[in-house]
Amino acid sequence: MVETKKIALYVVVVFVLYTIVTSPTRAADLVQIGFEGISDAAQGVGQFMTSLIK
Repeated sequence: MVETKKIALYVVVVFVLYTIVTSPTRAADLVQIGFEGISDAAQGVGQFMTSLIK
C-alpha cells in the first residue's frame, strides 16, 4: 500500500513538472484558478461563521 502511494505521488509530480515545462502559461492559469477556488471557499466559510454569530 505504501509503495502504491509513493508511485502515485511520483506520477503526479512528474505530470505537474511536465505540464509546467511544456505549457507554463496554462500551468499558471490552473494555479490561479485553484487559488481563486480556495479563496472563494474561505470566504464562504467566513460568511457562514459570521452568520452564526449574528
